[in-house]
Amino acid sequence: MMLRLSSLESTAAVPGDGEAAPASLLVHLGMTGNLASRAAHEPHEKHTHVWMLLDDGRELRYTDPRRFGRVAYLAGDAIPAELQRFGADPLLVSAKDFATSIRSRSSRIKALLLDQSVLRGVGNIYADESLWRAKIHPAKAGAGLRVAQTTALRRLLQEILRKAIAMRGSTIADFLDGNGEPGEYQKRHRVYGREGRSCYRCGAMIRRTIVAGRSSYYCPKCQPAPRGCAPLPLPKSPRARKAVAPKTKSGRWKMTRNR
Repeated sequence: MMLRLSSLESTAAVPGDGEAAPASLLVHLGMTGNLASRAAHEPHEKHTHVWMLLDDGRELRYTDPRRFGRVAYLAGDAIPAELQRFGADPLLVSAKDFATSIRSRSSRIKALLLDQSVLRGVGNIYADESLWRAKIHPAKAGAGLRVAQTTALRRLLQEILRKAIAMRGSTIADFLDGNGEPGEYQKRHRVYGREGRSCYRCGAMIRRTIVAGRSSYYCPKCQPAPRGCAPLPLPKSPRARKAVAPKTKSGRWKMTRNR
């Protein structure tokens, strides 16, 4: 995320027109990073690495137990130079540009969705969820997708991201939003983290494979695997038992919340 900074008192880095030079903080949360505002008198939590005083007296604090995140101060020409490394905003990219970016590359579609030089900010959870809804296997080559598939994938990805933002993200372990509250979108997950459970759409067992170094969840019936892509062995746990999706009296699969 990009946080734009301003100061009414600073006189540093002022160009000839008297206006303060633009400056920003580029924040990458990594896997365990959290950025939240707190009252200045509250004790700092463990693993708090950065804290900034806000104009209303609160503090903006960055915590990161595993230290995979990054906070960088950028000013002047460094801002556009840094942003050139990133791909399109998934919420703003056009259908044509999205299709071109995906279909011009032979990498696997899941890897492309996670590649920050192709699209910025699509995480592992939302890549899996959008691919499940679009019925595309995560290991399928981007160049092998039809235009109709990329059009549907873009639309579904944007729907999922907007809904996830409105619901403050997904809390799987310890994620909290900027107000210190857990997210709620995990209640709408249809495939992520559901290995060994039944598919909400067809009833087949959800399986897991590795794509781009990340666990990738998919339905082998709804999302047929490309040749040579085998699922990982099921874990020896109660979740690995073959489950049957609940049906309605009409015989159709019942869409229920993940519990």
